[in-house]
Amino acid sequence: MVWDTLFAFDEKFEVKPQMVDTWSVSDDKLTWTFILRDGLEWTDGKPVMSEDCIASIKRWAAKDSMGQKMMGSIAGFEAADAKTFKMKMKEPYGLVLASLGKPSSNVPFMMPKKTAETDPGTQIKVEDVIGSGPFIFKTDEWKPGEKIVFLKNTKYKPRAEPPSGLAGGKVVKVDRVEWLAIPDVQTQVAAIQNGEIDTIRYAVAVQISRTNA
Repeated sequence: MVWDTLFAFDEKFEVKPQMVDTWSVSDDKLTWTFILRDGLEWTDGKPVMSEDCIASIKRWAAKDSMGQKMMGSIAGFEAADAKTFKMKMKEPYGLVLASLGKPSSNVPFMMPKKTAETDPGTQIKVEDVIGSGPFIFKTDEWKPGEKIVFLKNTKYKPRAEPPSGLAGGKVVKVDRVEWLAIPDVQTQVAAIQNGEIDTIRYAVAVQISRTNA
């Protein structure tokens, strides 16, 4: 909801670009070039840069087994310009896009360079939860073990393609989403019957405030 990925899998389990606009690979399969799409912005107002993505990939790969495997074939990275970065390979590697678009833990989320440079073994601070995705994390309303609040990111520009799986345009149609921890099942059921929550997933209830748009 807060962070986004360079690529994502659609409903046919095919890898599609998400934060990336276009990409290419050299004939010898040793240089991958990625160009970020226009309008990408962190929720602190700063633009998403190539160096942010490079730092994010490195942090993710340090903890993820699929990322570690990919990094074993990488010689280095290069930020060609603000929106373009290159990945130089020591040898061809066929799972680059699948790795960068993997949907499960650990997900290769992109984050600001300053945040991504946090030691991979150290948890990111709450105040550093700054993403470029469709929602904003409300740090001042976070209550550990009780409630998490997300607000619609009004500056987020979704892709033009229709939603498909985890790919395509992420069009937000609600103003606010609350994740409420309700461990007791009977309390969950009573809350949804009384219209206090909108849906239940495991022990987390979700309350949604709809937008007029």
